[in-house]
Amino acid sequence: MRMGETPINTQTSMSKHAFFDLSHVSPLVFLYLLKECYVYGTYKASVKFRALQQQLYLVFTNNSVNGPPILVARCLYILPLFESNCDGFSHLVLSALRRFLKVANSNEDLLKAKLCAAELLLDIIDGTLSHDEGILIKTFQVFDVKLPDIDKVMSNRPSLRTRFGKETANEVVEQYVFKLIELQSYMTAVEMSTHFSIHQSGESFLLKILECRQLKAAEKWATYMGKPMLCLLVQEYVKQKLLKPAYDIIKNHNLRQEFPELYHQGKESALKKLAEKGVWDVAEARAKSDRQLLEYLVYLAMEAGYSEKVEELCSRYSLEGFSIQKEPDSNVTQGRYLNLHELSIKDVFWVDEVNSLRDAIYHLEECKVVGVDCEWKPNYEKGSKPSKVSIMQIASEEKVYILDLIRLYEDVPSILDKCLARILQSPSILKLGYNFQCDVKQLSHSYGELSCFKHFEMLLDIQNVFKEPRGGLSGLTEKILGIGLNKTRRNSNWEQRPLSHYQLEYAALDAAVLLHIFRHHSSPANINSSNEWKSHIVSHMDS
Repeated sequence: MRMGETPINTQTSMSKHAFFDLSHVSPLVFLYLLKECYVYGTYKASVKFRALQQQLYLVFTNNSVNGPPILVARCLYILPLFESNCDGFSHLVLSALRRFLKVANSNEDLLKAKLCAAELLLDIIDGTLSHDEGILIKTFQVFDVKLPDIDKVMSNRPSLRTRFGKETANEVVEQYVFKLIELQSYMTAVEMSTHFSIHQSGESFLLKILECRQLKAAEKWATYMGKPMLCLLVQEYVKQKLLKPAYDIIKNHNLRQEFPELYHQGKESALKKLAEKGVWDVAEARAKSDRQLLEYLVYLAMEAGYSEKVEELCSRYSLEGFSIQKEPDSNVTQGRYLNLHELSIKDVFWVDEVNSLRDAIYHLEECKVVGVDCEWKPNYEKGSKPSKVSIMQIASEEKVYILDLIRLYEDVPSILDKCLARILQSPSILKLGYNFQCDVKQLSHSYGELSCFKHFEMLLDIQNVFKEPRGGLSGLTEKILGIGLNKTRRNSNWEQRPLSHYQLEYAALDAAVLLHIFRHHSSPANINSSNEWKSHIVSHMDS
C-alpha cells in the first residue's frame, strides 16, 4: 500500500500480499507486510493508522473463519521484535480486532485466543515479554480475559506453574496490582482491579491516587466502588478547591441531594460561562426548570447591560423584584458602547418586500463604498445543519439597509438575486467586511441557487489589514475610534420576526462602523495607511 498515493484505496495492494487469505500467512510475515504498507508514503501517521485499521478490519471480516483473534494474539508475542513500531502496531491490530469482534459471532477460535491472550498477560506480568501498560490494558479488555482463563492456562502449562508456583490467578494479578501501585501507575492498577475484581482498601487507595493528581483514575475507582466512595471523592476535591471536577461528579452520578449547595454553585458557574460567551438561549434552557437559577441569569444579564434579556426573562417567568433599566435612546451618547448617533447614521431601513428592496439598491448604487455584514441564528447542536443567513446589512455613510433575506428569498428570489448582484458584483463599489470569508461561505450554503452569492467584486476585509488577535470587530473599533461595540446580542435569535430594536441597532452598527474605520485610515492624514488599504483589496472572489 503506497500511502503517499491514497490512504484509503488499500484493498488491491493488500490482496496482492495475500492478506485476504490469513490461513497462508504466518504472524511474522503478516507483520512484515504490515510494516511495508506503513513505511511508504508521506501521509501523517494518524492518517496511515486510520487507513490501515480500516483495511485490517476488512481483512479480518473476509477471513472470519481463519482465526483473526488467534493471529492478533500471536502477533502481540512477536511485536516487541519490531522495536520502534511495537507500540503503534500493537495498538493498530488490537483496535482492528476490537472493531471486528463487535460484529463477529463468538466461536471456538475466540476461546482459544483468550487463552493465548491470558498467557501473554502472564508473560508481561513476570517480565518475560515487554509491552507497555497501554497494550496490557487493551489486551485483557479486547480479548475479555478473566481470572478463570488465567487459572486454566496456569494449570495446563508446566512452564507457568514453575514460574508462578502454587499461586492462583487472583494472587498473581493482585500482586502485580500492588507493584503498579508502588510504581504509582494508578490508572493501570485501577483498570486491572476493576476488570478482574481485585479489591483494594478503597479509601486509602483513593487518597494515594489523589496525592499524585491522577483525577481520571480516581474517578474511575470511585465509580467502581460506588456512591460512598464518590461522595468521599467530591469532599476531597472540595478540600483541594477542585470545584469543577467536583460538580461534574455530582452531576454525572446523581449526587445532587448529597451536595445541594455545590450542585447549585456548579450550575451558576456553568451559566456564567454561557453568559460570557453570549449564548443566552442555551443558558436559559439550562436554567428554566430552576427559579433560583433563572434569577441568577437575570443578574448576569443586568451585569452585561443586556436590559432586553432582563425584561424578557422577568416577563416570561413572572420574576419580580428586579429594577429594569432601559438602555439609553439612540440620541443620547452612551458611555460604554458605540451607538448609531455617534456614527451619524440618520436612518435604518428594514427591507422585506420588493419596493423597499429596489429603493435600497437605487441608493446604494450611488455609493463608492459600503459596509456589508450578515447575521444568522447560532446553532448549538453538534452535527445539525447550519442555520440560514437571516439578514444582510448594507450601510452607506448615512443609511443602513437591513435585508430580510429569508422573506425576500421566499417571495421574490429572482428579483433579490438581480438586485444584490448589482451591488455585490459591481467593480465600482468597494465592499467593506470583517471576516467576510465566513459570511461568503454561509451565504453560499444558505442560498446556493442565487448567482449573486457565487462571486464578489471589489472586496476589502479589514480583518486582513489589522489582523487583530483579540477582541474581534469590537476590539478593533475601540482601538481605532476609542469606543467598542456592545456584542451581547451577537448570539440572539436572528430568525425571530420582528427583530427587536436592540437587534436592529446591533446589526446596523456592525455594518456602519466599517465605513468609519475605513475613512479614518484612508484619510489624507494617514497617506501610508491609504496605500496599505489598496494592497488588501480583492478584485474578484468566488464563493
